[in-house]
Amino acid sequence: MKVYISATLKNFFERNSVIDVPKKNIRDILTFLTDEYAESKKVLFDAEENLRSFVQIYAGDENRTDRVFWDTELAEDTDVLLLPAIAGGAPVESIIPDERRKAVSFDDSEVERFGRHLLLKDIGVKGQKRIKAARVVVVGAGALGSPVIQYLAAAGVGTIKVIDFDDVSPENLQSQVLHTSRDLKRPKVASAKDKVRNINRNINFEAENIKLEADNIVAEIDGYDIVVDCTDNYKTRYLINDACVICGIPLVFGAIYQFEGQVGIFNLNHGPCYRCQFPAPPEAGLVPTCSEGGAISPLPGIIGSIQANEVLKLIIGIGEHLDGKLLVVDSLNLRSKILKVRKNNNCPICGGNAVITKVEDFDYEEFCGLKEVEEEIPVEGFTPEELAKRIENGDLMTLVDVREPHERAIMRFPNAIVIPIGQLARRKNELNPEIDTIFICREGKRSILAINTLREAGYAGPMYNLKGGIEAMKDIIFSHEGAWL
Repeated sequence: MKVYISATLKNFFERNSVIDVPKKNIRDILTFLTDEYAESKKVLFDAEENLRSFVQIYAGDENRTDRVFWDTELAEDTDVLLLPAIAGGAPVESIIPDERRKAVSFDDSEVERFGRHLLLKDIGVKGQKRIKAARVVVVGAGALGSPVIQYLAAAGVGTIKVIDFDDVSPENLQSQVLHTSRDLKRPKVASAKDKVRNINRNINFEAENIKLEADNIVAEIDGYDIVVDCTDNYKTRYLINDACVICGIPLVFGAIYQFEGQVGIFNLNHGPCYRCQFPAPPEAGLVPTCSEGGAISPLPGIIGSIQANEVLKLIIGIGEHLDGKLLVVDSLNLRSKILKVRKNNNCPICGGNAVITKVEDFDYEEFCGLKEVEEEIPVEGFTPEELAKRIENGDLMTLVDVREPHERAIMRFPNAIVIPIGQLARRKNELNPEIDTIFICREGKRSILAINTLREAGYAGPMYNLKGGIEAMKDIIFSHEGAWL
């Protein structure tokens, strides 16, 4: 069997993306993989030997995550996919009511502008009126939001609300084509508003420069037709999903990481939600986000364009769409696959006995692993200023860099030992337990995971993380050039 490993998991499989496994059922395949790649067991299974909730297993296009399928012999040449959170059929009718469609009219300039749509049999005048009557929320004006916002505006979506609380920074310009160098330090929603005005001044554009939280998300999306998830973090992703279920709004989801992307439609006509596919996110730091792991520039254009296409099909009421499906795209190896997503009757938000009934009543920090568990020994750390002072003083210590190779190429500590998280347990003997060991990552999250990983492996030496990660060290100035590269 060929087992395909998603990019977010490759570090635990010695960076292999495809592994030939001489086994014929899921249980034996997983045993083989965890025996051959010892570090993979931590990411695939928890302490009780249960498969982690953010990992799904597919055989062909069938979800085989449930243990009841693990002993079933697979057909010869079946491809198996380990799919982590990164993170259908034809509609019967448009999600836009006829009353709203009939209330819309076009002037001569709009007839000329949308002529190519009006000529399409599947769109025509009725379809274009539905587009103009639609009210869409786009959460995130970054890499995925850039193509989504521009294509929805170009298509003539009547009301577009964009929610984002970030400002434009230089590293955004590589893939966030909505923004230019003139927009640096401006709120992303302000930049987006200018671009949409240049595309189509007839659009009602609503810019919300806020951070979505449990106490404001329902008010921000309620009354809209579709929500498009263009975010890059797990906390907001689950927050959006739950709010959409509670408000009864379909969600067009997209996610990217390095060369891979995912697109799906959730909560359409009481169909599966995002939690049905991924009941829980990985613990903080276990799997890097897009902002930590990067993505090739055209990838968000590919995934975001597909998201915009799905939005328009839902508005118009045409074609086959991704409801109950997940499209997985591998741009590096030019592979794509559509996987089935089944409704989970035990889902805590959309199942038959839902336990989550109000967004504001749910503790997302705890659910997403962002709260420190009380039983855990707290992880101590140094601020960038404190670490810089120790470096200046020549204090005896070991620096361990757990970042990806491409991250270290951008900014590095010259004397740091490089040990990826997946190798820490077996390489713990390279560390000196008699002196302090400081762990370094991009934002200070993976370094905490690294310390807890070594604690579980029995390492007893003093360990500290760099608070805020290497991002927080960028403005530190050393008195001698050799201290920092």
